[in-house]
Amino acid sequence: MARFAPPPSLAAGFLIAQVGGYAASQFAEALKPHGFAPHDAGILRLIGNEPAISQQEIAKRLRMHASRLVGLIDDLEERGMIERRPSEKDRRLYALHLTGKGEQALTIVSKVGREHSQKLLAVLSEEERVNLSGLLTRVAESHGLVSGVHPGYSKLGGKDT
Repeated sequence: MARFAPPPSLAAGFLIAQVGGYAASQFAEALKPHGFAPHDAGILRLIGNEPAISQQEIAKRLRMHASRLVGLIDDLEERGMIERRPSEKDRRLYALHLTGKGEQALTIVSKVGREHSQKLLAVLSEEERVNLSGLLTRVAESHGLVSGVHPGYSKLGGKDT
């Protein structure tokens, strides 16, 4: 064993960071040919799962600086993937909805995500994948991470919200 190597029980933290960094960069590369970035994928997924969600609620869920989110939403709207409609719940807010083009984009992003996960975890059996997901979910929850939300959103645009 290398002189400064951590014991195997403590190496997991580095391995999680190493695999996480690799996985994030590979996902970003897989999205590029389709004209998307990882932040687009997450926002489309949130709106697809919860039509009529407000920008404020998205910013809160993503723990993202609200002014940075406006630019990302504007970009998706300009690209014809989402539309802002007056909120039925609060007239001061806009409700966000996927357009037909946005639905198609979400289908592509979801397919890329599934293929990426399959490729990344190809060395593991289905049972091992389930076990790994369970263990990582416990770790994520113990640190207060929001399920299904990459913590990198909070760093977009500077300050945390």
